[in-house]
This record gives sequence, C-alpha cells and structure tokens, in this order.
Amino acid sequence: MSTQADHGHELIPRPAQTPDALRAALAVVDPGRLEEMQTTKDEAFTMAVEWQSLSPVRSWVLAWARDIEIACRPDLSARHARAKSNVEHEDPVVAQEALRDLSAVLDEAMEAVRT
Repeated sequence: MSTQADHGHELIPRPAQTPDALRAALAVVDPGRLEEMQTTKDEAFTMAVEWQSLSPVRSWVLAWARDIEIACRPDLSARHARAKSNVEHEDPVVAQEALRDLSAVLDEAMEAVRT
C-alpha cells in the first residue's frame, strides 16, 4: 500500500497498482464490482496478447486504480454519484454541468493514482 495525500477520511489506504492489490481493495470498497473487474481484466489480458503490448493491461490497472480512488474518498464518491445521476437530466444546463463535474472527478482521481 502506498501513502497518499490527506483528502479527508479515505476508507482504506491507496492500494499498490497490481491486480491482486486492486482486487483486495475493491473487495473492501465495492465488492459488487468484483465480477466486472475480472471480466475487464480478462479482456485486457486477451488484448495484450493479441496486440503484443502491455498497454491494455496498464490501462486496466489505471482505470481500476482510479475507480477505487473514487470509492475510497467520500468527497470524490459523492461528487461522482451526483454527477452521474444528472448526466442525462432533462435540463441541458444541468446535464452539461454534471458532465463537466464527472470529468473533473475522473481527472482528479486519475491524477491522484498517477503520483
């Protein structure tokens, strides 16, 4: 587990960026997504073999590290849920603002896991 900046009340320490560590973290913060994680992992490894490249595996690791970062941080999790619930709002101004906030949450989480 690595250290992380204090964003206030993280549920667990940021996991190492390995499949096993990410799976263990997801089992704590969002166990309902474990099957999805396994499916996308299988797809990433299949693509890596077909493409003869590790980039699909690296993308998989970063995507799950990002999603776990969001789930571990109540501040990001709340913003993420609120934005997702408004992305298809009937008011286009609300939907556009939700899309901007969703993008900002994803960017903030990705930046956190890349440091």
